Amino acid sequence: MFDLRPVGYVSGLLVAALGATMLVPMGLDMVYRNGHWLIFLESAVLTVAVGASVAVACANGVRERMTLQQTFLVTTSVWLILPVFGALPFILGPPDATVVDAFFEAMSGMTTTGATVFTELETLPEGTLLWRSMLQWFGGVGIIVVAMAFLPELRVGGMQIFRSEAFDTGGKVLPRAAEIASRISVIYVVLTGACALAYLGTGLSAFDALNHALTTISTGGFSTSDASFGAFQGAPEYVASVFMILASLPFVRFVQIAAGQAQPIFVDSQVRTYLWIIAILVCVMALYRVVANGDYAEHAFREGLFNVTSIISGTGYASVDYQLWGGFAVVAFFFIGLIGGCAGSTACSIKVFRYQLLFASIRAQVGKIHAPHGVFTPRFEGRPVGADVLNSVMSFFVAFIVLMGVTSVLLALTGEDTVTAVSGAAAALANIGPGLGDKIGPAGNFSEISETGKWLLSLAMLVGRLEVMAVLVILTARFWRG
Repeated sequence: MFDLRPVGYVSGLLVAALGATMLVPMGLDMVYRNGHWLIFLESAVLTVAVGASVAVACANGVRERMTLQQTFLVTTSVWLILPVFGALPFILGPPDATVVDAFFEAMSGMTTTGATVFTELETLPEGTLLWRSMLQWFGGVGIIVVAMAFLPELRVGGMQIFRSEAFDTGGKVLPRAAEIASRISVIYVVLTGACALAYLGTGLSAFDALNHALTTISTGGFSTSDASFGAFQGAPEYVASVFMILASLPFVRFVQIAAGQAQPIFVDSQVRTYLWIIAILVCVMALYRVVANGDYAEHAFREGLFNVTSIISGTGYASVDYQLWGGFAVVAFFFIGLIGGCAGSTACSIKVFRYQLLFASIRAQVGKIHAPHGVFTPRFEGRPVGADVLNSVMSFFVAFIVLMGVTSVLLALTGEDTVTAVSGAAAALANIGPGLGDKIGPAGNFSEISETGKWLLSLAMLVGRLEVMAVLVILTARFWRG
């Protein structure tokens, strides 16, 4: 019989921990004397009570090592349950959101997508704005742990190729996750603090600096203004670009640097490829802005750097409506969002390493066509890549494309136009944030999407954040039969 107690225990503890963190925005509301602190107190008490009750009830089923089924289920259930409780403050207090809007916002936060349905952000209580940012910050560190401790063990989307780069704890998932979380958390906090200080140095208020540091390091993209980063143009864009790039690099490399081993990050082919892609795209976009739009060099470079970095990392900030730059920019940004950052980072989308493996496989196949009797082995960072890894990566690509197509069609059936449907599906599944078009483009938000569309996009965010296959596998009858 399938034992759900370990799943309930872990989920209950995390729900209770989430409830405890609601005391932070409660305290901020008390400091600002805006009268909304009771909303967070009520939400915290309810969340802690439910989470602790579930954890206590399931404690007798805890084992040091989870089964494969339990690991898959806890990976998905946590990302589904936490947004439910994370949405409570949005329902009980300002902005007095509907259930679907509150869940969409919380799911967008926890998955670090950054798509929002809230408007007039400047009028919301400080505690509410901070809570949105905190949800993204929790989701960012959480997905690093999942990517380094769980997905390699579950052999999801080719992530098993990074098993040797994580920490060896004998294959015991719970101790492994705890060790990785403790090491990563230190790096994560340090980067967040450095980012906040850098924002302060460019003139942002302490409140704006803190919120944007939380959503920059998590590559989440929530802002305190409806204009997103359009309200902070200039030097803050350079700061954001630097830290968005840092946050989309493999965090295991930062752990190694902290341990005195700086060489791995410089020889990592995934890191080098990612940085080269950004450099080329920024140069192309800046040149396009100067030639086609008559922009001056520094502004063209700054806006190109910021927006390219924001979209490729999946952060989703927007400093300008880049749809006004012309058709080339619109098409370019759509595909830039489907590249993504590095594995083991807070970045979203397909990820650079999968493209590297895809092209390595294509080169091997082309070589076999030219020399049928030759031996051509796909390699990654000089190491041969096994058939199981390549099959896993190819399955991911196929599943991603099919799901994006299905989601686009379903959104179109709810009445959305083609641009909104296709770009919305891509933005949610790749956890980018803004889509294209007047409705959900960089100058808009998702508030005008139908309720059915918001539920569809919320599900797409969850599936995309957990690398697609981790969610799809639990929907099969074979999974529940064991």
